[in-house]
Amino acid sequence: MPNDDRKFSLIRTDRRVIPSGRLWNPAADVYQSSDGWIVKIDLAGICSDELEIQISDSLLRISGCRRDTHYRDGFVYHQMEITYSRFEKTIQFPAPIEGASIERDYSDGFLLINLHRGEDA
Repeated sequence: MPNDDRKFSLIRTDRRVIPSGRLWNPAADVYQSSDGWIVKIDLAGICSDELEIQISDSLLRISGCRRDTHYRDGFVYHQMEITYSRFEKTIQFPAPIEGASIERDYSDGFLLINLHRGEDA
């Protein structure tokens, strides 16, 4: 009768945690409201102080960097699926948004941007 005892062991690796070099493109939802636009961007783990928001004509550009704040020297990764790198999201609107007032809120991993049209828009 064959021996059914199976031995499992962890495979030792020297894989260090290194941020990805690729540019990350987060998911976004865009809603039109009665006085402008609402943009919701999935940005879990972002430091809101490092976010850049730029408006040019009909383009909204959001950029920044997600960093792994839990990494410590000597850590060796077993599995990494979360992207830690610079990100950029560009959204094209059907009309110019330059001059719109901007309100932003970052909570629960989402960045909410409210773009309010001016009186003459």
